Order: sequence, then structure tokens, then C-alpha cells
Amino acid sequence: MAAVKRVLITGMSGAGKSSLLKELAARGYWTVDTDYGDYHHDVDGEMLWREDKIDALLSRAESELHGALFVQGTTRNQTVFYPRFDRIVLLSAPVEVLVERLGTRTDNSYGKSPAELAETLGYVRTVEPLLRASATLEVVTTVPVAQVADIVLTHVLRPMPFRGGGGGRS
Repeated sequence: MAAVKRVLITGMSGAGKSSLLKELAARGYWTVDTDYGDYHHDVDGEMLWREDKIDALLSRAESELHGALFVQGTTRNQTVFYPRFDRIVLLSAPVEVLVERLGTRTDNSYGKSPAELAETLGYVRTVEPLLRASATLEVVTTVPVAQVADIVLTHVLRPMPFRGGGGGRS
């Protein structure tokens, strides 16, 4: 049996992470949206991943995962788990697209208030470059979600690069 691939889907609010997860789940892949459930806890006013929960999720048996696990999330302590992911996929979109999506989405209220929108736009300037530096793939989500899924699956399902002694990502 081929090794299970663990994939982090990350990016700013409105980039299309939840939409991609829905598309991948519809295609039969196991997906976990860490925005829901008990994957976060408040640490001094900041929502961070509960490391015990993420560790348990990523430790699931190979036979249980069926080839690939797609985990969606963007939080400061996600970097702790980067070595446990085979791929890190950054979804991004132009600022005007993010603003439009945040203002019109109906499945999540985050980003509708002026303060939340300003926070997200600040993260585009400060956090997104850090995510980009660690990503193994960036997909600009101005194309239909089915096409985004095709691009991500092509990246995820290709053979893993030899990491040798350097430990770098491809």
C-alpha cells in the first residue's frame, strides 16, 4: 500500500479553503476543516490549534486514511506540524476577490464586519507571505473550485520528492 499523504490546505479567509474541502470530500477524499469541532482553543485571546487534537488526527492509522487526508486551517501554531504534512497548499486570491467573497458568503459570517475585514487584509500583507514561503504549492483561486481541486490533486498525487539530508520541500 502506498503511503498516506497528509496535506495542509491553508490561506486567508475567503481564499476558498472550505469550498475546496467540500469539492475534495465530494470526490471521496477524507477532509477535516479545523475551523469546526474542537480543534482550537483560546490562548490569551488568540485561537490556536489544540496540539493534542491535531496530533491525534495526523496519527490516524494508514488503513483508516485511505490514501490522503486534507486538513484545512490557518493558525499561528500550524508551523509546529509542518514536518508531519507531506504537502502544504496555499490558496490565495487577489484582495478585491477576497473582499467580495467575505462580503457575500453565507456559510460563515467572519469577515463581514469592518474590523474583521481589516484584520484579514492585514493578514494578507503580514501572514500570507510567511505561508507562501512554506507552501509546496500555491493556487490562485480565481478559477472554478473543480479546477482548483484538479490542480491540488495533481500536486498531491505525484510521487514524493527525495528529501535527502536537506529536509527541504519541493
